[in-house]
Amino acid sequence: MNRINYDKAMQEIITKEKESGHVPALLLHSCCGPCSSAVLERLTPDFELTVFYYNPNIYPAEEYYKRVEEQKRLINAFPAVHPIHFVAGDYFPADFHEAVKGLEKEPEGGARCRECFRLRLQEAARTAHELHMEYFTTTLTISPLKNAAVLNALGEEIAEGYEGLSFLPSDFKKRNGYKRSCELSAEYGMYRQDYCGCVFSLRERHPEAL
Repeated sequence: MNRINYDKAMQEIITKEKESGHVPALLLHSCCGPCSSAVLERLTPDFELTVFYYNPNIYPAEEYYKRVEEQKRLINAFPAVHPIHFVAGDYFPADFHEAVKGLEKEPEGGARCRECFRLRLQEAARTAHELHMEYFTTTLTISPLKNAAVLNALGEEIAEGYEGLSFLPSDFKKRNGYKRSCELSAEYGMYRQDYCGCVFSLRERHPEAL
């Protein structure tokens, strides 16, 4: 089976939009400020971005709000080509726990993570449609630990439910994207967390903390 080059697919869409002279509106679901840094750098020349921070998986609440503030700080400091807007989603951890119910013992990167991705992408698509955006996508594909094929398949499936909305394919880790996010995080003095965000990833990384 041929593997899809999602980065190439994204570039083809960008080229087509450029040739039309159009600057499309894109809702970018962000998992955190550090990961979004290199993605913003890559997308702001070609899209008017709205960063959507929706991550009810994050535990504890103090960690969630710390990450929100870092996201806002980065956007305010970032040298954007086109405007970057910010929208905060609702923080209801119960929604995350309901979505992954029965999958609590799954390993990181497995079925539980897939349902977490689905939850966040569904809300991103709903918000993008509500805001009359043309595209939505997620920063999650920049992580070497996240499966870009799974994320892109979910995004495309969810987009089918919304007329006029497309999922922008991506694999932001390509072309040294993750490395660049680390460089930009250091440049902006950003807080860079050492676990994915949910209580399960915290337990795996720091069992002594729980």
